[in-house]
Amino acid sequence: MTVDHLAGSRWAHVAERLPAHLEDLSGPTTGAVELPLHLAWSGLRRFDVSDEKLLLGLYRIVLTNGLRDDLIGYLNTELLVRHWPRLRIALGKPVRTCWEQRFPELVAAVAA
Repeated sequence: MTVDHLAGSRWAHVAERLPAHLEDLSGPTTGAVELPLHLAWSGLRRFDVSDEKLLLGLYRIVLTNGLRDDLIGYLNTELLVRHWPRLRIALGKPVRTCWEQRFPELVAAVAA
């Protein structure tokens, strides 16, 4: 499934909200993050970035539900690339496909 194919689907918003460059992701690398209600409307809203399990949960929520500004503000390039091999398993195929087609460095992280 290509990004062009996704443009005509219910997942078109996934491709449209991606940052222009992976390096645009400037989220925190330490500390606690509290997600707003438009991202985490049910369950856990506060995540400790140093706890891998919580970090993966935070990133899954933001990748799945976030708008472009959310992606840029809550995700960090280095952490996303480092944890992509595990994180991609928790994402739906359309989200995973959009990110991997736009950013080949994520595919490289899986192959490493």
